Amino acid sequence: MTLVGQSVEQMEPLAQALRDEGFDAEPDGVELTDADDVTRLVTGLGERHGRIDVLHFNASAFRQVDALHLTTAQLFEDLAVGVASLLPAVQAAKPFMPAGARVLVTGSQAADTPWHEAPSLGMQKAAVRNLVSSLDATLATYGIRAVAVQVNGVLAQEGPFSPPQVAEALYAATVRPDEGWTAQVPYIG
Repeated sequence: MTLVGQSVEQMEPLAQALRDEGFDAEPDGVELTDADDVTRLVTGLGERHGRIDVLHFNASAFRQVDALHLTTAQLFEDLAVGVASLLPAVQAAKPFMPAGARVLVTGSQAADTPWHEAPSLGMQKAAVRNLVSSLDATLATYGIRAVAVQVNGVLAQEGPFSPPQVAEALYAATVRPDEGWTAQVPYIG
């Protein structure tokens, strides 16, 4: 597996933690606002591994600026990170995705109940949820499915919104059979 963030250095500690647990994990970095860089990265992963079974997209930009002070340039920059970068990622991954592969997107309750001090986050999560529905309908003809798991709670170190619990919900959403598939899955803890 490859863990991708803003830089290799950022992702190396996480990759090392997985390697310490016996997993094959490598770090990589990408500039999400650069579609060519996203395409380069995902194409390279497909070529190196020969296939992409799950593409997990968990990008978003958090900007604590209320709607009266958020500029259109800031909004478009945030949407480029949290929504638009999914397109080149999926487009580059598609040739390497066999039937049964999945596109997994981490959603947020911010899509439905945005915080007024960070409205661009809610817009990103609502827009990416919409994009996932479109991607799923398009990819289904290839036997590939897309799903957005909307995490309806605040992430915490313990309890139903701790990393292990959320990870289990994400996993459960990806291993569902195609019959009765939905592109949106809520996780309420």
